[in-house]
Amino acid sequence: MGELFYVNSSPKSGHETAIDQNHDVSWYEEVIDDDLKWSFALNSVLHRGVSDYQDIALIDTKHFGKALVIDGKMQSAEVDEFIYHECLIHPPLLCHPKAELEKRNERFDIIVGDLADPVEGGPCYKLYTQSFYKNILKPKLNEDGIFVTQAGPADVMAYTTHVPSFADTWGWIMASDQPLFIGAEEMDKRIEARINGELFYLDGNWFHSSTTMNKTLSLSLLSETHVYTEENARFIPGHGLAYGL
Repeated sequence: MGELFYVNSSPKSGHETAIDQNHDVSWYEEVIDDDLKWSFALNSVLHRGVSDYQDIALIDTKHFGKALVIDGKMQSAEVDEFIYHECLIHPPLLCHPKAELEKRNERFDIIVGDLADPVEGGPCYKLYTQSFYKNILKPKLNEDGIFVTQAGPADVMAYTTHVPSFADTWGWIMASDQPLFIGAEEMDKRIEARINGELFYLDGNWFHSSTTMNKTLSLSLLSETHVYTEENARFIPGHGLAYGL
């Protein structure tokens, strides 16, 4: 098989992400679920190291360009990062009636949670808990403020799209005490009025369609009763640097 480079090197996890240097080509491999992996070919490994909190790798892929991997999970790839970041940043700015990106008495119109995934032993899972949202985040929002975070599809306002380098349909959620929905035509008007330059992915028609969930997913969300807390956190496959220490 040749040399394997494990971004997550703990033998306890069972979810190692590997760069397989096999003859003439190297491969990046990532665990999507306990019984599902995906991989793609590499030009090179530009950097790999360990910070005080996370395993870090910067890889140059043949299909997606340069990509950042943290704790064995793809974070951003050169050719399609605009999909993820436009979907994360612009919807709350456009849905808010008059967002102003300034600090006012330590309360904000928009708060963005661009967090690493909640892997076991990683530093971020507590930022997905009910206590964080209720006791820390919400008091920092203005009355009509909006919070947005990358997440699996959920209630409040969920929207999804396919991110090729993530090998999956990705989800985001927005939460506010005020109504969030605006129509496609109004979204396009706000894009024209509020954004300098050109968006490559997001427009009113896409956003309107992205909030429509299929029947299977909608029923799954309706039946979900789990409340994510520090005591009963759920983790995605993989692990953080502190795993097993």
